[in-house]
Amino acid sequence: MVKVSSTTVDSTAGAAAPGSGTIPEPEHASGGTGPGQRADAALPGRRAITLWFAIFTVYAGGEIFTRHADGTWGAWACGGYAVATLLLLVTRNWLFPLAAAIAGAFLAPLVWMILRVPDTSTAEVVVIDRSADYLFRHGTPYLPPNLITDWQHYNPYLPLIELFGLPREAGFPGLLGDPRIWTSLVTVVGLAAAFALVAPGFAASSGKERRQWVAVLTAISVASPLIAFPLTVGVTDPPIIALTCLTLALTARRQFVRAALVLALACAMKSTAWAVVPVLAVLAWVRESHRAAVKFTGTVIAAAALLALAAAPNALATPDAIKQNLIDYPLGMSKFKTVAASPLPGHLISQLGHTGKLTVDVLLLLAVIALAAWLLVRPPRDTQDATVRLIVLYAVLFTLAPSTRFGYYAYPVALVGWLVLTRRKSNTDDPERLVGSTPGAH
Repeated sequence: MVKVSSTTVDSTAGAAAPGSGTIPEPEHASGGTGPGQRADAALPGRRAITLWFAIFTVYAGGEIFTRHADGTWGAWACGGYAVATLLLLVTRNWLFPLAAAIAGAFLAPLVWMILRVPDTSTAEVVVIDRSADYLFRHGTPYLPPNLITDWQHYNPYLPLIELFGLPREAGFPGLLGDPRIWTSLVTVVGLAAAFALVAPGFAASSGKERRQWVAVLTAISVASPLIAFPLTVGVTDPPIIALTCLTLALTARRQFVRAALVLALACAMKSTAWAVVPVLAVLAWVRESHRAAVKFTGTVIAAAALLALAAAPNALATPDAIKQNLIDYPLGMSKFKTVAASPLPGHLISQLGHTGKLTVDVLLLLAVIALAAWLLVRPPRDTQDATVRLIVLYAVLFTLAPSTRFGYYAYPVALVGWLVLTRRKSNTDDPERLVGSTPGAH
């Protein structure tokens, strides 16, 4: 992405006047460093980011021709991305291009669809609202099997995510009552906190420069279709992605207990977050000790369980409902099937009858064994290695899962973006080095 300047740049070196909205330029794609730039940051330059927004423009333009909420988002986002691309080309300012992208791809369509086109609520929003209502009345967000009459009555989410629907139950009107506002808030705060921990040049940059670049990194991430699109239409993956990035940032600082608590929040919201636990547990073992790995894993499990029980105190009283909603439905074994399944290999094979389902089960088992062997034989040395393993793990599992959708690839792609936005040329300013370099010495 962009990189933080760590030195004071005078006017002759190209610094902006105070209050101009211009931030010292990032390193360019050619690999050179300009005035006031950190030699240890290896982030994409302005030209690369301009290309990103041009690609975003084309993608959003294609979404215009789809239906319902997706098309509405595409119409707004295409204009926002196009303006941002042009401003990146003709100015040296970061504030106005990013403001245009955020406004066009995120804020404007979000407010428009909530206030002006409420019938564009996606299935995720409907499920959260309905589950929050049931949670409020019965202490559990899961309908029993006899009350499930179509696929939209299933709730595949873990209890904590239903809290996003409680403001509406509490009587909050309009924007404040919509779950999308609260999922967006958690996502933005989570990403900002993550970048604040690992922003390039954080150890030597001034406080103002750090805040500027944390804002830029967060704005580019939130404006991207990977985050803005699902937040706008109500998909629940962005908060999980943001909390995962914050977890990775904390592990980069070797703050494994805090990382476990943050990860527990995600694990109490959605089952996709649990894939992070074994990868980071192995990392804790390698970088700290086996006790640290056990402590990390135990903290995640205990905290997630407590959060889930606190959010849905009566859920355990209905085990059949939990099985139907959290196990059978996601695995495609329920009476009513999701219409959101994408034609990925696992889904296509599972449609070939009993043999197809058995084949998918075997493929998933072999994939898990292979990934576990990779983790143990070549364990991750640092957080970057752990992130690479997470990317592969998510990509393989989503490809082979019998009931999945293309949207889940936001997880591995977003983690690729996280690596790009937080990489460095050297370990000079690596937070993992700053907190100590001898594994097991803590």
